[in-house]
Amino acid sequence: MARRVGAEGSFAVADAVRLADVDVVAAYPITPQTHVVERLSEMVAEGELNANYMYVESEHSAISACLGAAAVGARTFTSTAGQGLELMHEVLYLVSSMRLPVVMAVSDRALSGPLNVWGDHSDVMAVRDVGWIQYFVENAQEAHDLTLCAFRIAEDPHVLFPVMVHMDGFHVSHVVEPYFVFERDELGDFLPAPQYPYPLDPNRPVTMGAFGPPAVYAECRKAQDVAINRAYGKIVEVWEEFGRRFGRTYRPLETYKTEDAETVLVAIGSFNQMAAVAVDRVREKGRKVGLVRLRLWRPFPLQALREAVQNAREVIVFERAMTYGGSAGPLCTEVKSALYGLNTMPRVLNFIGGLGGRDMSVRHYEAMFDRAREIVDKGIELQYETIGVRG
Repeated sequence: MARRVGAEGSFAVADAVRLADVDVVAAYPITPQTHVVERLSEMVAEGELNANYMYVESEHSAISACLGAAAVGARTFTSTAGQGLELMHEVLYLVSSMRLPVVMAVSDRALSGPLNVWGDHSDVMAVRDVGWIQYFVENAQEAHDLTLCAFRIAEDPHVLFPVMVHMDGFHVSHVVEPYFVFERDELGDFLPAPQYPYPLDPNRPVTMGAFGPPAVYAECRKAQDVAINRAYGKIVEVWEEFGRRFGRTYRPLETYKTEDAETVLVAIGSFNQMAAVAVDRVREKGRKVGLVRLRLWRPFPLQALREAVQNAREVIVFERAMTYGGSAGPLCTEVKSALYGLNTMPRVLNFIGGLGGRDMSVRHYEAMFDRAREIVDKGIELQYETIGVRG
């Protein structure tokens, strides 16, 4: 039987990595993900996890080591955050284009400058186009479950893409809460031993990451895009199987009280738990509002989003990152693009807040609903509004 424990989200990830029986962990510390790799280091030292733990000199080295380990068929894990994720940037493209099933937990945080180690989504939005499967968790239980699922998804022979599991820095990584941790035998055959089909082997030479001149480069990129979009179905399939086996089902996006909603809030990450409370409070005032919790970021759940907001008059997009000099934040731009061309496209409004770990409360979400109604009723034109920023 699964044990109910109390621990922070970082430990929930480490427990999942232990249960996955990984072969290689390549680690470099950076706040706020350090507790993940520290806990894994303890597990290896104490014999709880039989893995090759590689202490490297930078995040660039960590992801490079993961590339090499995955290429020979090892089940591979790493974790990072913020500037560490950006230092990995060039290698992230190589891992995905070489179709290597690396799993990485990211404790999302703000990027400098000014220097800030608290949570927002600056780092994830900077790597949205590197070709990795990416999704968000909202609490420790989801961090545990969906890290396990990440290995199953990444290593599926019909997928073979690396996976980033995003959790909000500090709000998930450091908050202690109860979650159920699996016993190893309870998983059964949900996570079989890795069988990478193209391991580097001197006796069976293969070419990986070769030079791609203009005559083939475009075709390689197109094939990669087609492949990651095809992975959508397998992601859904794995999450549904997880739900049938263990009673907790996850979906590319999850709705809350959207069936009759005239105003729908779309958001990602742990703050959705506060947003759901705000939906309840605004509904008590007689307004029809709802929430779309976007879980899968890449590949983007375009059709599911369209169906979730098809009856809404306006869509509020709340996000924790900016696109400097752009017309809207990165999530809002994606939502607008997904809804563009619909016969009855709702008005899309963009709010940005919680940057650099700035506190958000339920009242901020209530205020967003109020402000959205004012903008629509008065016909106000705007690109985006910031929440809780001093003038």
